[in-house]
Order: sequence, then C-alpha cells, then structure tokens
Amino acid sequence: MRRMWEVHRHEFVLAALLAGLLVGAGILDPLFVAGATQLKLSENIWEMAILALPMTLIIITGGIDLSVGSTMALATVAFGLGVKAGVPFWGAAVVALVVAGGAGWANGWLVTRLRVHPLLITLASLAAYRGLAEGLSRGQPVTPLPAMFCRLAGVVSGVPLPALYFAVLVVIAGLFLHRTPHGRFLRAMGYQERAAVFSGIPVARLRTILHAMAGLMAGFAALIYAARRNTANPEAGLGIELDVISAVVVGGTDIMGGSGSMLGTLLGVLLIHEAREFVNWRWSSAELNMVVIGALLIFSVIAHRLLAPRGRG
Repeated sequence: MRRMWEVHRHEFVLAALLAGLLVGAGILDPLFVAGATQLKLSENIWEMAILALPMTLIIITGGIDLSVGSTMALATVAFGLGVKAGVPFWGAAVVALVVAGGAGWANGWLVTRLRVHPLLITLASLAAYRGLAEGLSRGQPVTPLPAMFCRLAGVVSGVPLPALYFAVLVVIAGLFLHRTPHGRFLRAMGYQERAAVFSGIPVARLRTILHAMAGLMAGFAALIYAARRNTANPEAGLGIELDVISAVVVGGTDIMGGSGSMLGTLLGVLLIHEAREFVNWRWSSAELNMVVIGALLIFSVIAHRLLAPRGRG
C-alpha cells in the first residue's frame, strides 16, 4: 500500500478531490449527481477526453500542441464539404482523418526540422488551421448530416458510444505509456532531450509521430463532435486546447516534461468536467468557471511539487 501511495500519490489526491466535489454537489443539489443528469452532461466531455490522451504524451516529452482545436475545426470542415459534395459519409470521414493527421504531422515535421519549440509552431498553426477552416467553409456549417453517421455518437444500452471509443483509446494509450519501451523513451525526452539523443532514442521521429497522432485524434474528436450535433461547423473545437492542457496538467503531468500518467489525465478530465458542469448547473457563470479552473490548476501545480519525489523537485 505504501508503494502504491508513493507511485500514485497525485492520483489519490485527485480521486479524493473528485469524490469530495461530487459529495458536496450532491448535498447542494441531489439532482446534479443523478444518473440521468450525469449521462446527459457527459455529452460535453468526450472530445476533450480524447484529445487529452495524445496531449499527455506530448507534454511528457516537454512539448505542447496548441493547435488541436483548430485541427479539429479543419477536420470538421473537410468532413462537411465531403458530405456536401455527395461523398459517402465513411469516405468523408476518412478524408477528415487524413487531413487532421496530415496537419498534425506538419506540426511535428516543422518542430523537428526547424528545431523550434512546439509552442511557437503550434501557436502559428492554431491560427493557420482555424483560418483555413473558416475560409474553406466560408463560415457556413453543413447540416443536416446523414442519420446513419449521427448514430455513431448515440447511446447503446444506456452507454454513450463515445464513452466506449474513449475507453478503448485510454487503454491503448495507457499500455503504450506504461508498458512499452517507447513510454520510457518519452519520459527520457522530457527529462533531458540531449541525453536521450545520445542514448540512441529516435527523438525527432517520436516527436513527429506524437504530433501526427494528436492530429489524428483531433480528427476523430471532430467526427464525434459533428455526429453529436448533426452539423459540421467551422467553430468546432474553439478554445478546447486550453481545456485539454488544463486537464492534463491538473492530472499531474509535469508541464516541464518527464512525468505523467494516463490515470492522472483521466482524473484531471473528470475533475475539470464535473467542476465546470456543476458551476454551470448551479450558477450559470462563465466568470466563476474560469476562477474554478484556475484554482484547480494552481492547486494541481502546488500538489505536484509537494508530492513529487525529492530528486525531481
């Protein structure tokens, strides 16, 4: 038990905080924690949750990707234009995934070739991809979408299909990070990239692959978004990158790189989601929501520093 606490101390704190939030919310308003309410509110979590998986891996390497929301918009527009042109929805979905994956790959290629910090490259692509999405669509959504496509984000036996997609993805990401040599490579890159290069780790290739995967997941999130809302809107993903990064950091991933876990990210996503939804439910205050998320970020940073092994500060 002591060993488990030492390894997962941040996750234990997050779980306790999440439980406390739900208990407090249940006391103030029992309807909020009812199963039907939580099922309805869960519609707002899946895109953020999916994008948080590759973001965790990228931040562990000491990088970041600010363009995932804009990539999501570009993929949504690509899908909508395909459907509008008469392409079968599955064909349009493949096009959207290819476009998103290509956008992510371009980020990774530029980062590794130009040797510029990912913050600068993805800040530029954030604006570029969003501009492309708005320009190609002329700011107009495509709606309605094929009914069969929209069923892909429906509910089966009381379980939202996006929840099943996320469950599969988080298991794959967790196994990759915690059970393969490549997961150790990512941590080594975050601790000291130069030493990782000298150790024979293919740093440039891994970084490019991670950004390409982030783009691909943004494309997948775009399809879920479009299916949920029955519209391909160029406004998709607007501002979601900040929520995603916040969830990953709250989950205990070190923004400087070197450490992080999928379990922590999952708890971070749930904590931010439940806090935001309860504030909206109880007070409908965007300003208070910002204060709450900011407080969670500060708490997470402080907790991470206090609970981190002494060797890492």
